[in-house]
Amino acid sequence: MANSGKSEPRFSGLREIPPTVWALGFVSLLMDTSSEIIHALLPVYLVQVLGASMVTVGFIEGIAEATASITKIFSGAVSDWLGKRKLLTVIGYGLAAASKPIFPLAPSVGWLVAARFIDRIGKGIRGAPRDALIADVTPQHLRGASFGLRQSLDTAGAFIGPALAIGLMWWTADNFRSVFWVAVIPALLCVALLVFAIDEPARPAGLRKVRSPLSVVELKRLGLIYWFVVGVAVVFSLARFSEAFLILRAQAVGLPVVLVPLVLVLMNLVYSLAAYPAGALSDRANRIVILGIGFGFLVAADLVLAFTNGLGGAAVGVALWGLHLGFTQGLLSTLVADTAPPELRGTAFGMFNLLSGISLLIASVLAGALWERIGPQGTFLAGAALTVLALFGLAAARRIAPALGEGANPGQVFR
Repeated sequence: MANSGKSEPRFSGLREIPPTVWALGFVSLLMDTSSEIIHALLPVYLVQVLGASMVTVGFIEGIAEATASITKIFSGAVSDWLGKRKLLTVIGYGLAAASKPIFPLAPSVGWLVAARFIDRIGKGIRGAPRDALIADVTPQHLRGASFGLRQSLDTAGAFIGPALAIGLMWWTADNFRSVFWVAVIPALLCVALLVFAIDEPARPAGLRKVRSPLSVVELKRLGLIYWFVVGVAVVFSLARFSEAFLILRAQAVGLPVVLVPLVLVLMNLVYSLAAYPAGALSDRANRIVILGIGFGFLVAADLVLAFTNGLGGAAVGVALWGLHLGFTQGLLSTLVADTAPPELRGTAFGMFNLLSGISLLIASVLAGALWERIGPQGTFLAGAALTVLALFGLAAARRIAPALGEGANPGQVFR
């Protein structure tokens, strides 16, 4: 039976995490590995092989991310309306897997646009139902560890994929299409694991049936504290702009172009190693405190990156950036699960993902504008200032709802 609070102040063991969470973690790892093999090479393939312009590359990526953001809100709401999470999760990962063979077969840029569009629709469909399913199957005293584990495994794919892409390009003598075919394999394994290894729990007896998840009435039921958490996440997302600016900063202090992928490898390696311990620690300590530490890591990363003049400082800044991701992304999802009513978890994750995604897009535009007008210092110092503002938001949320971050039952927090 799920623990209702922090009455068991012990460090959660990996073996205690439900098998469904483990399976979803490896599903994420396999799909991310598949996607990153392709995405690590796609810009170069578009420009050098298919003759696309840089404007076309930007257009494809912009359409892809916008599609994913818009889809997220509807898939979460539909999962609440159906009372089923696995079906939509399978559809989402299935669409992404189905898009993978298009990349090696595509005869023109138009086909690749379609493939990225299908892939991002799949990502948008699967995200909110998957996170809601994790919340559904996980006892409250293991919730932070469970979200942290999934995030850790997912992020592992973000550096395994590019590393495989480099090795495969060397092995195949730069045969893009052969490498893209290899990427199909983990995508198919991902869907098979999802279909056969994951059992969705029965809908709890007496759980309220949601007829119109996106109606004003239902959105109000999410509660003040849930919306406060989302507000803090939106402000925080304004501070954590695209990692492309980390690459630009490293290049500005002397990193050779050939070594540019190491920036994201270092960041994702630290991110992956930090996510599970941070989540597990939040099951033992107050989640708000752990999240505040993560915010502090971002302030430190911004300050280091703003004032560094060498590669050593840039490496420290990138590592701190990875630490902040490990200490925040899983915990923000955990707080959504803590504060949302069980029958509206899909809608809650959908709104959270949509608003955070829009905020991140705005952040990257603002960061670019500041970089052009003021330089790198302006971009990173603005990020630090916005993070401090988000920290004040965390403190205010703690005062409004003292139980927030203690792993309490949703009814104790969001009312």
